[in-house]
Amino acid sequence: MAHTVRDKAKLLARVRRIQGQASALEKQLHEGGEDCVAILQQIAAIRGAVNGLMAAVIEGHLTEHLVNEPELAHRQEDLAVVLQVIKSYLK
Repeated sequence: MAHTVRDKAKLLARVRRIQGQASALEKQLHEGGEDCVAILQQIAAIRGAVNGLMAAVIEGHLTEHLVNEPELAHRQEDLAVVLQVIKSYLK
């Protein structure tokens, strides 16, 4: 079973929290009465939540597809994919 299927409930809970944080940010911006500091804190919270989600998926992928993968050829392919995702994410 793929790690995203096995961990589906936890990952979806993270996504829902991110959606809630993004909605709160949208509301803050729409209402216009919020202090810049509060808006920056909300953006930082969203970024932290997205980083946590990314870390959880990468950890599951590395464990499932690189550590537990019996064939070396697949490990090399998966490693290349993960490295490309990480590089694009860090840009």
